Amino acid sequence: MNRVIALFITLSLFSGLADAQEKLSKLSASNEMIVLIASQVKLPESVINPGNLKSRWTKGAFTQLGFSQVSLTNWAAGGFSSVSMSGAVNLYANYTFEKMYWENRIQLAYGFINSFGDRYKKNDDKLIIDSKVGYQAVDKLFMSAFINFRSQFSPGFTYASSGKATMISQFLAPGYLSLGVGMDYKPSSRFSLNLSPLTGNLVIVQKSTLRTKYGNKADQPVKIELGAQIKNEAKFQVVKNVSFTSSLTLFSNFLGNMSHIKVNWDAMADAKINKFLSANIKTTLIYDHNILIADSKGALAPRVQFKELLSIGFSYTFGNYKK
Repeated sequence: MNRVIALFITLSLFSGLADAQEKLSKLSASNEMIVLIASQVKLPESVINPGNLKSRWTKGAFTQLGFSQVSLTNWAAGGFSSVSMSGAVNLYANYTFEKMYWENRIQLAYGFINSFGDRYKKNDDKLIIDSKVGYQAVDKLFMSAFINFRSQFSPGFTYASSGKATMISQFLAPGYLSLGVGMDYKPSSRFSLNLSPLTGNLVIVQKSTLRTKYGNKADQPVKIELGAQIKNEAKFQVVKNVSFTSSLTLFSNFLGNMSHIKVNWDAMADAKINKFLSANIKTTLIYDHNILIADSKGALAPRVQFKELLSIGFSYTFGNYKK
């Protein structure tokens, strides 16, 4: 009986092995067919471009510091000992991706003169923050939106012949916040023309006694303006080591007299002496019909404002900053 059972188990095993072998042979034939078909299909090769791994951000900074000092002892011709200093920092961070760009810039400047026989007086004070985003519509024309903020750091004064000081400005008195949408024409990295047919301005005058001076009502800390703006920015090389930059903004207020065009024009000519020394001339021209300025007789009226600053001193650039 045991022999019969053992024979039956042996025959079953051989039968199972034969069946499995037949199935494996069929499976192997199918696999060979799949491998043959797959070998005829060419898959695209994945190539990593090292350039794509680089950051799409470009960042940089320009710093400048100027200093002068005069000391007089028993000087028969008269005069005062003095010390003056001016500094400027320009920072930028730009992002580009395919058809889109995002440009950000901060401009800071401050300068003072201290005559020891007189008093401390500032001669430069600037705080400007710009941000602009654009998306390419056609070729060199971009749909764009921008935001801009302008103010100053510390109080400014006028000085009467009697020596009395009168405050005429301070932080957020005035302050200007602009937001606009439109088109940006950028034929090159050194030129742009921004047209914003819809631009909103906030004129901020925090100090109540200064509000009427800057066109706000006495009880109006913030005035809203709605209009159109044109802004042109240009940078070019005059000669070797001498560059010129210009930023001109024109604004017309739909809610007021549209013929009263606000003008704000900053320009700078910079000459690089060596790696650490430079000389530059900065000018600012402003005309705003709402800003009332007194003449020598005290009469208030809108007037052209102009500032010129010549500086020779230490300068240094960081990152990819290009003037």
